[in-house]
Amino acid sequence: MRVPRNLSVLKMGAISYLDALKLQEKLASNRKIHKIPDTLLSLQHPPTYTLGKRRTDHNLLIPESELKRIGAELHYTQRGGDITFHGPHQAILYPIISLRDIGLGARKYVENLESTMIELASLYGVKACPGKKCETGVWVGDRKIGAIGVRISYGITSHGLAFNIDPDLDYFKHIVPCGIADKEVTSLRRETDLVLPTEEVIQDQLISCFARQFGYSNLVWKDAASIFSDNGETE
Repeated sequence: MRVPRNLSVLKMGAISYLDALKLQEKLASNRKIHKIPDTLLSLQHPPTYTLGKRRTDHNLLIPESELKRIGAELHYTQRGGDITFHGPHQAILYPIISLRDIGLGARKYVENLESTMIELASLYGVKACPGKKCETGVWVGDRKIGAIGVRISYGITSHGLAFNIDPDLDYFKHIVPCGIADKEVTSLRRETDLVLPTEEVIQDQLISCFARQFGYSNLVWKDAASIFSDNGETE
């Protein structure tokens, strides 16, 4: 008989990239010592460009001095992957989970993240698929609808995926998204003929898709205050 898997889900709403990064680091540290269970952060960011540990600055197509003018920030991270954009109207999931406990390797983990976004797109009649060789993320034809950039340390994951519901796609014109030139970026709004529900509903659907793909049978919904109080910590 399969043992039920529990997943704590933390819905953060809109939160700055640095605040989310600090929270991930704290949760990953606690997950490593088994102080907390597997945890999923669901959130959105203000306009933010992030670079992975390869530091591919050349894929930022405007001077850093221009970022403030367009209302965006730039942050360097320790995740894998190339430059990407996070912003309003994008559903972001940051899983803080133990791959060893659920018996997954890094490649299968990324494949499951891809399947999570593919399943969500299918709910709206959009046929998405993983990228071709060296093309990370999830695509609708030659148009990218979802990005993946992960960090795995001692078997504990952080960072994660970003699915485009209806972001301002002009922000992507200032970068080579994920280092892949001559490809478009798209969104669920552009690809479906269906009327979309609220973004909160779509984000909850993405959480449900994640839980199904990773075999979590019991979701425990929490707010930020409860996460810190559960661990005797404060912000």
